[in-house]
Amino acid sequence: QVQLVESGGGLVQAGGSLRLSCVASGSTFSMNVFGWYRQAPGKQRELVGTITSGGSTSYADAVRGRFTISRDNAKKMTFLQMNSLKLEDTAVYYCNTFQYGRFYWGQGTQVTVSS
Repeated sequence: QVQLVESGGGLVQAGGSLRLSCVASGSTFSMNVFGWYRQAPGKQRELVGTITSGGSTSYADAVRGRFTISRDNAKKMTFLQMNSLKLEDTAVYYCNTFQYGRFYWGQGTQVTVSS
């Protein structure tokens, strides 16, 4: 059983920064690909970016250049550094991973960007 717990969300003004964390338990963490997703009210969940076991990252066009994903295998954590936040970045942010033949999701953390 894999458990993912996100934290670090909150209220921030446009142009500000936040750093989200996701801690994993029960996973073969260092071998896993992790993804960060977000879901805004009334919209479908969308991919923000991913990080491979080797640390390679990829990002959605909407966040490339502003967001950075990293990982700490020793702590079994992955991070989403969000800079230059925009109103449209307001969403619940989730991390996920695939293991044991299925996807696992955290409970999400709310990010609200105000003007």
